[in-house]
Amino acid sequence: MSTLFEKHRPLLDKALDACAKRYAWSGWPESPSTKLHGEEKPAAGKARFEALLGSDFPLEQPGEVARVGEEVSPYTGEPLGVRYPRVDPDCLFPAIHAACPDWAIASPETRVGVCLEILQRCGEQLFENAHATMHTSGQSYVMAFAGSGANALDRGLEALAYAHKAMQDVPATARWERQFGRDGVASLDKRYRLVPRGVGVVICCATFPLWNTYPALCASLATGNPVILKPHPAATLPVALVARVCREVLSEAGFDPNLVTLAADTRDEPATLPLVQHPDTAIIDFTGSPRFGNWLERNCPGKQVYTETAGCNSVVLESTDDLTATARAIAHSLCQASAQMCTSVQNIHVPAGGIRVGSGRASHADVARAICEAVDHWLADPRAAATLCGTLFDPAVQATVDRYRDMAGGRILRDSAPYENPGFPRARTATPLVIAATESDRDWYRQEVFGPVAFVIANQSAEACLDDATGNARDCGAITSHVYSTDAVFLERAVAAYHQAGASVACNLHGMPINFAAAYSDFHVTGLNPAGSACLADLAFVTNRFRIVQSKFMGLAPGA
Repeated sequence: MSTLFEKHRPLLDKALDACAKRYAWSGWPESPSTKLHGEEKPAAGKARFEALLGSDFPLEQPGEVARVGEEVSPYTGEPLGVRYPRVDPDCLFPAIHAACPDWAIASPETRVGVCLEILQRCGEQLFENAHATMHTSGQSYVMAFAGSGANALDRGLEALAYAHKAMQDVPATARWERQFGRDGVASLDKRYRLVPRGVGVVICCATFPLWNTYPALCASLATGNPVILKPHPAATLPVALVARVCREVLSEAGFDPNLVTLAADTRDEPATLPLVQHPDTAIIDFTGSPRFGNWLERNCPGKQVYTETAGCNSVVLESTDDLTATARAIAHSLCQASAQMCTSVQNIHVPAGGIRVGSGRASHADVARAICEAVDHWLADPRAAATLCGTLFDPAVQATVDRYRDMAGGRILRDSAPYENPGFPRARTATPLVIAATESDRDWYRQEVFGPVAFVIANQSAEACLDDATGNARDCGAITSHVYSTDAVFLERAVAAYHQAGASVACNLHGMPINFAAAYSDFHVTGLNPAGSACLADLAFVTNRFRIVQSKFMGLAPGA
């Protein structure tokens, strides 16, 4: 039994139990507060991040042909100056191929143990990673520590738990006996071997660079597949930190570090297509735009493709007991990470005739006004706004906001504007743009609008709101959906309608970030609508990363 597996067995057992019972648990701290960690760890993590700036990232890989790096901090406007190895696939893939045999025949416990050690060491660099994520993806420091730190690690551990479970269900050997006719009993010794599919390419997201990195890495690596991490050019550093840890742990465990490699590139010379189209690539994990995700699903025959993209995340507002609390819950999602999350609310469906509020009513205009006032509530304190909103990771997001402002004309309910970040006066920021819309504007809202743009849509009735929202989920995709209603019958219809559209739904969420998707409890993405083909995490996320071959012997088996 692997010593690393035994070392981390309690962590794995806890993750397996959490997956089975679906309760709230995290293997890593979600807050960077010095009250929890003291002053030394946060300061040391920041110092390690700053030491990387303006230098070659310490990573040596086969096939390096140049050093590239074009990250610019959305907080300071200054280049990070970190340079990463650009590799030639014609040299990289043979080196990966040479690394595979020992890893493929290693026991599942050995591979899982190595992955557990990788996650544990990545957990030790949470502060360093938080600064790297902040100054590339634009998340706030607190969000970067949690969203691309503890929460992403939990998703990785969750996927690893499912990989362990899937492999554990296959016995290594079996004794089989059966009577054939009257002449005797046939006895066979059977052996079952788990065979990895091949190279896995992980295409990482720009705004949450480690959200799919850890799960895809663990799911593929644990099941015997080497992994190439392909970061977004704007957010390479967080992924490079993970790649460095992987290679160190693999080497220390006696395996070839080329089982995990980094494929850094630039916007002008992307490396993605040569990697995914290479004949040795068998698995593709992608998080990002629906357009490229759909292209991968259609154009990679013979490869196992897992996607998580985006869609028209909606709210259907039928009635509420507390309009202020409901509006604040919705507005929080419009502000969080400047709506650059796959779970951000975009389309808010409100009956044109208004809604019931307690024993009274609120008009459609009242509801829209309450949502806009709730946005202002969350942004009233500059420091709180900075923590909640972060920055726009790329100037293209601001261009999207500007384009929809021009399209909306006189239908702007709340205009977008920069907010002042107290710690970073040059930060690229924008508050939510809220637009009044009707079903005649479906071309506007039946697609993901990436960034802080939201629509308050006047449908003819609550049923029309539900039909529009669920139809958009079915046709265009949705990762999160919300319904607010005090009518139990309407809630039942709404849940059934969203489920028929292949979408998950949350009802009457208050007092918590409604964007939040909990590892070990929430199945993130259904795979039943265009917002993605993969779920984080379930057995389907891991079981097709390996196949089972068998041998059977009558009499003395080789090596017996």
